[in-house]
This record gives sequence, C-alpha cells and structure tokens, in this order.
Amino acid sequence: MASSNWPAVVESELPHGSVVTSSGRVSGVHEAGAVFKEAPFSDDERLAMDNVLTEATRATKVRFNIYIGDLGADPAAGADAVFPATPEAARSVLIAVSPNDKAIEVRSGREVADRANDRVCQLGVTAALSSFRQGQLIDGLVSAVRVMAAAIGR
Repeated sequence: MASSNWPAVVESELPHGSVVTSSGRVSGVHEAGAVFKEAPFSDDERLAMDNVLTEATRATKVRFNIYIGDLGADPAAGADAVFPATPEAARSVLIAVSPNDKAIEVRSGREVADRANDRVCQLGVTAALSSFRQGQLIDGLVSAVRVMAAAIGR
C-alpha cells in the first residue's frame, strides 16, 4: 500500500475562491485591487475558466491568459499595456475584457503570432460576443478560448 506524508486536502477548509479541480489540483484566484465582500464569480465559474485555460494550453502549447477589468479610455492601448506583464507573454494569447466599456481585445505573443493570427483572434471575439450579449461573461470567455484553441491546434 502506498503512503504519503502530504495531508489530504479538505475542500471545506480551502479559502474562498479556491477549489479542487478534477485532476486533484487546488486552483485559487486572487482578487486584485479593493477587497470584495463577495467574489464577483462563483466557484463553478472560476472552475470552468480554470479548466478551459488548462485544457487549451495543454492542447495547443500556447499559454492562454484572461484579463477582466478596466482597460482605460482606449481599450486597445490598455490591452497593449497589460499584455507584456502576463505570464509567458511571448508564447501566449491574452483575452482582455473591459465589461463596463463593453470592450474585448485579443493579443498574441511574437512566438505564436503565426498560429494565433488575426483570423484566430477574431474567431475568439465572435465566439464570446453571443454570450456577452446575454450577460454571460464567463461563458463567453470559455467559448472564446475553446474556439481559439481548436483553430490553433497543435
């Protein structure tokens, strides 16, 4: 029988915003800026987002990043400013959404620009817009990532 010195994860004792994924990994979010009394997304929404980002990254070997927040008066310039600070920016795709401005911007890094080209980025935006119009931000982002990952392929 195998044994381990690691304690089992007790899901009920995890901090708010953390979940145990189907693979057994603990995934958590950090709320940037002012502390919310209540997190803006449910645990199920965060889990769906985490799963689709993980699946897409594994399937394509392209790092997918999501930014939700104010992009400023010029959303394109805001996305350009955010993108270099994202993890593995050179080999990643950023989907940046400014919900209050109803703006979505997609950027791809120089190492994956040939695979995550303008056509693929536009497919992602188009996939997201239908859900966004219905007020479903996370569903739209999940759709965008899935469509872009399928278009990028391996």
